[in-house]
Amino acid sequence: MADSSRSPTKRTRLSQNDVVGHGHQPLLPGLPDDVAQVCLSLVHPSVLFSVCSSWRRLIYSSSFPPFLSLYALLTSSSSPNSIQFYSFDPLSSNWHALPATPPDPPLRLFLRHPSFISRNLPIQSVSVSGNLVLVAASTSNLLPALPRPLVFDPVAKKWVFGPPLATPRRWCAAGALDGAVYVASGIGSHFSIDVARSVGKWDLTKIKKHPNDHLGWKWEKARGLRDGRFSRDAIEAVGWRGKLCMVNLKGDAVKEGLMYDVEKDTWQDMPEGMIGGWRGPVAAMDEEVMYVVDEAKGALRRYDPEKDVWVEILESERLIGADQISGGGGRVCVVCRGKILVVDVTAAAPSIWDVKTPLGLEAVAIHILPRMSRAG
Repeated sequence: MADSSRSPTKRTRLSQNDVVGHGHQPLLPGLPDDVAQVCLSLVHPSVLFSVCSSWRRLIYSSSFPPFLSLYALLTSSSSPNSIQFYSFDPLSSNWHALPATPPDPPLRLFLRHPSFISRNLPIQSVSVSGNLVLVAASTSNLLPALPRPLVFDPVAKKWVFGPPLATPRRWCAAGALDGAVYVASGIGSHFSIDVARSVGKWDLTKIKKHPNDHLGWKWEKARGLRDGRFSRDAIEAVGWRGKLCMVNLKGDAVKEGLMYDVEKDTWQDMPEGMIGGWRGPVAAMDEEVMYVVDEAKGALRRYDPEKDVWVEILESERLIGADQISGGGGRVCVVCRGKILVVDVTAAAPSIWDVKTPLGLEAVAIHILPRMSRAG
């Protein structure tokens, strides 16, 4: 989880203010601090954290490659429609609340509604280009809650609104691939076959920053779906090897599966083995390796594209009923009945451990992103 997310060769030059404190000592005796940083950036952050306070200050400085952290959407049983946003620091094992979302317009996301006794309303979020993006949710009147995405930048430590959606929606397919957010199908204020077939793309790599605006932020149309069958559930669109993969239903039901080829702007049927093993939440680590948790059996599996099969990594009762997963830094993190479970998929004998949520709160969704800046 604490893997560095950028190369030490692309470091920012170390500012003296980053590590200098009262009674400052050199990072490494006999070396200038900027040279010492090059050496220390090759060491795992968890090792540096455990040695001394000056090294701990270094790994949290703006000049040091940021390690990966967990970001979670949390709620409480006493106030289920009050969504809270937190970041978990894997080095200190502490949770930190994210800054408040913009007050205008106020964010009102409904997770539980009397019309849906047996299930939660979906709150759809994705991680893209190091940002957390809220894409779709419902209001108390069961209308789309987000006319435009809400984006949290961990480095800037602030929320900003994205470009307006042509049609705000809920119960859609949402995902990210190669620096872009995709929203497909879904329902607006009412069902429309045009919306149910539509696909929108917002490329965050085209952003041109301006002191008072974000120029170049806009949604673009992508090749539409052939029908409206993907508007029946809120589903993950998983970015994997240049393609966006999605199915039309959650759970263990018989599904339809499609893959969008970004380069060719075409849709194609999902391979038989891939869709056959898509029996729970799916995520792709670094958009290269795809994982699924079979929510009925509690089995974590990895997709083998050469053989078109899902290869089992481990099976555990603790993973039964998995709601959502995220992958990064060699870890697969699972939200299961409000708890957060982590699996190190790089280990020879993978095991599961818990990340305790803040007291009284349960996890709704998780993402793996660079640690939040301590500035400001």
